[in-house]
Amino acid sequence: MSGTTRERPLTPAGRRVLDVAGRLFYERGIGQVGMELIAAEAGVTKKTVYDRFGSKETLILAYLRARDERWRAFLGERLAAAPSPRERILVTFDAMGDWLRTNGSRGCSMVNACAEVPDPGHPVHKTAAEQKAWLRGLYLELATEAGYDAPGPLADRLVVLHEGAVVMFSVGGMAHATDIARETADLLLTA
Repeated sequence: MSGTTRERPLTPAGRRVLDVAGRLFYERGIGQVGMELIAAEAGVTKKTVYDRFGSKETLILAYLRARDERWRAFLGERLAAAPSPRERILVTFDAMGDWLRTNGSRGCSMVNACAEVPDPGHPVHKTAAEQKAWLRGLYLELATEAGYDAPGPLADRLVVLHEGAVVMFSVGGMAHATDIARETADLLLTA
């Protein structure tokens, strides 16, 4: 993608645009937010938005990547502080609960974007699939690190548990969904 934010650093105006777009896309949905609104709330011209990002699609992808980077950094801090490999697995659920309560009342931005863009060939789906593959890979790495005999099937179960908790928190209104997911993960790790 020529001219994207992945190839060059953001200017202060570009950072404002991305921050505003991210907030609006997450809170209102990507289909409900136009470039005019983003420009107005970022205090820039619509031309600046297009000069920096090129298209709404590129801006949406930049938003998804930026939000994912923030989640990974947030989770990484929690993982680094966990005292054991087994606890590193469980702390992913604690971190997810804290993230959802402070950053994610509408659930997963990747899932939300895929719901709004139903074409499976759209780049949004590729970005979301990459994020979900990363999460499954993280669980595989953690399960292997903790010495479990069948880390692949365990990683599958943990990622399904994780994603299910996000949905039940945001869509099902279950405030304690991540606590239940953690307890269930603990049972899986003990079995």
